[in-house]
Amino acid sequence: MSKPIILAVDDEIEVLNAIERDLRQHYQRTYRVVKANSGAQALEAVRQLKQRGAALALFIVDERMPNMSGTQFLGEALALYPDARRVLLTAYADTQTAIAAINTIGLDHYLVKPWEPPADRLYPVLDELLADWTIRVRPPFDGIRVAGTSLSASSYAIRDFLSRNLIPYQWVDLDVDAPARALVEATPDGMSHLPAVMFPDGTMLAQPALRDLAAKIGFSTSAAQPFYDVVVIGGGPAGLAAAVYAASEGLRAVLVERDTTGGQAGTSSRIENYLGFPTGITGADLAHRATIQARRFGAEIVSAQEVTSVSRTDPYRIVTLSDGSTLSCYAVVVASGMEVRRLDAPGMSDLVGTGVYYGAALSEAATYRDAHVVVVGGGNSAGQGAMFFSRYAKQVSILVRTPTLSAMSQYLVDRILDTKNIDLQVGTAVQSVRGNGRLECLTLVDVQSGATRDLPAAAMFVFIGSAPRTGMLEDLILRDRGGFIITGRDLLVDGKWPASWTLERDPFLFETSVPGIFAAGDARRGSSKRVAAAVGEGSATIGMVHEYLRTV
Repeated sequence: MSKPIILAVDDEIEVLNAIERDLRQHYQRTYRVVKANSGAQALEAVRQLKQRGAALALFIVDERMPNMSGTQFLGEALALYPDARRVLLTAYADTQTAIAAINTIGLDHYLVKPWEPPADRLYPVLDELLADWTIRVRPPFDGIRVAGTSLSASSYAIRDFLSRNLIPYQWVDLDVDAPARALVEATPDGMSHLPAVMFPDGTMLAQPALRDLAAKIGFSTSAAQPFYDVVVIGGGPAGLAAAVYAASEGLRAVLVERDTTGGQAGTSSRIENYLGFPTGITGADLAHRATIQARRFGAEIVSAQEVTSVSRTDPYRIVTLSDGSTLSCYAVVVASGMEVRRLDAPGMSDLVGTGVYYGAALSEAATYRDAHVVVVGGGNSAGQGAMFFSRYAKQVSILVRTPTLSAMSQYLVDRILDTKNIDLQVGTAVQSVRGNGRLECLTLVDVQSGATRDLPAAAMFVFIGSAPRTGMLEDLILRDRGGFIITGRDLLVDGKWPASWTLERDPFLFETSVPGIFAAGDARRGSSKRVAAAVGEGSATIGMVHEYLRTV
């Protein structure tokens, strides 16, 4: 945590230097002294300090300054730092002005110049004020701050991105934080481009694209090399395992992830049946550990980039990214996983990010503390989400279309039934949702009888399944009707391999209809849709990549 600020303002340079000298002599171990020689210069310094999230403890300001008096400056500066202590430097003739400032701006003290000796006439006054500030004011968060409104879907997207990447940040609700709102309103974009993401170095991004945000916080958004042995598409468990094993075994490997590493597993609030973690682990933590491991072995990870297409130019494979750049390689591992299935109900699209969420949305849990939230779905992800939100919400309702929880692991079913603030509503579907700017109510329908009823709720988290994310491979490799990638012996139809298979050997176990392109994890037909299985497939695929590279 950086030192709190004492800001000294005086238009007379000799006086200002004397103030700075005395303040540094007494306070430099605990405070940072900043000076300005005009009200305008001081206001700009205050705005920059606020944008950086710095703590400002005390203003010591000369009253008689041209263009802007000390009282006028304090009136504006206190809008950004209302808790800072305020001292006015005056001449004998300004005593009445200082007394008036006590009533108009809550002046804490006024000092008549000169204040010699400071040990008697300056430090005791300031010591008392700073001690009071230290007791009463909580130091500001010294990191990234996201300023927006709770009704902003783009604010949710930014917060979710940072949370899933385990990047600490502070949420600043501009509807309740007046100083922060004043700071944002003073910027060129004002309140029209939210959220505003403010960084400790004083810079700010207004409603940034995820790629720009990723670059700013230090993630790689472009590849460092033009050519690789293997390109891994997708940063879920299968992709991360492939990257770890490829890099650890000496291959030039790059992993491309459109959002954040971890995939769907990364959104899980708790994975309790993964080998080696008897008390469970969050999906984000598991993904974070695997990401660090992959980087430690030398794998590159390109974030916030989507693969738009893959092409074949023997013996090379060309991967095209969303920014138009391309990666050339010998082999590709497609571990693109699944994308969540959207709930087709009136009102849904208008409320996504403002009460309606797909997946666990862990960053929103505290927002709905003591509220009634709804979880839609009957699988393990829904059960884990319900258990997580039950720690914050007053009531959690689980809505399941089927009459039982047959798709959920028994250990989760038992825990749900034992949790007092979770109620289970089977045979129930969402007919529509509504709300004025944010979710307020759901209309539910009984699957058997067709009877409808309303259920007021503050938030709804949807876990109704997913579909393979394989559109970037259309017209290149064989997929089944559901979009899942066909691999290995499943490619054999009526004793014949597909026309795209040009080699004399048979395809490897996880190899697709195009030699050198492999598939692992949930996007592959026949996969078991379990985290441990995806890790196994991703690591096993690299052994086949080695075999393939021997023939290139």
